[in-house]
Amino acid sequence: MIVVTGATGNIGRPLIERLSAAAPVRALSRRPRESTDRVTYIEADLGDPADLKSAFAGADKLFLLTPGPQFDLPAIVDVAEGSGIERIVLVTSQRVESRPEEGLEAMERPITESGLDWTVLRPSGFASNALMWAESVRTGRSITAPFGDVGLPVIDPADIAAVAAAALTEDGHSGKTYTLTGPELVTPAEQAATIGAALGEPVEFIEQSREEAFAALTRLWPAEVVEGILRTLGEPNRIERTVSSAVATVTGRPARTFAAWAERHAAAFR
Repeated sequence: MIVVTGATGNIGRPLIERLSAAAPVRALSRRPRESTDRVTYIEADLGDPADLKSAFAGADKLFLLTPGPQFDLPAIVDVAEGSGIERIVLVTSQRVESRPEEGLEAMERPITESGLDWTVLRPSGFASNALMWAESVRTGRSITAPFGDVGLPVIDPADIAAVAAAALTEDGHSGKTYTLTGPELVTPAEQAATIGAALGEPVEFIEQSREEAFAALTRLWPAEVVEGILRTLGEPNRIERTVSSAVATVTGRPARTFAAWAERHAAAFR
């Protein structure tokens, strides 16, 4: 039995689709879906480790999205070990490596210092973050964003799911850390053009100042989080601009392009 946290998210959905073809899956979410004969959806809160005992019972593998700093990750790992889970695949962030001064490595230690088999996935920015522009594209065929000419190798969440599925079901991934990126650098202006191509209509890109972006994003996230996001978007370092081959190494095929992601999700922008 494999337990998947974040089951209804951008990684969880394609991961469950892959895993359920080969093994029963227990899918954890705050808003669970209807269960099927292969997937059992359970309402669970990572903020309450005691609540996870029944969710983890009888499982031997766990896919874990890094919870926020308010969560007790060591306690979650203790529950996993006590429930008989033997392998954990953890998703953190490329920033663990690219911004070590932020101390994000602490997110991984409860896993890497446990007695369990573990694999850590450190993805770059998600292609699916472009869905934040969906409403403005639908209503005005425009995208407003900062740093229009700064390219980053954004990754399709389905590729993260593909690597996670391999790490959960295949041998040879224990104790490894994979930095995951897309196959090329893509700028926000290029993303706008690519979404337009998927729609068959032009999408205008409107450059936003850093100050305007900060004001907009702090409506969604704390200021310190936004500062970190803007540093990466506007002043990416060498690591953040480096294309990784890990998706191809693990899955045997190249990482998906942003154009392929846009084609699959064009309906969200219509």
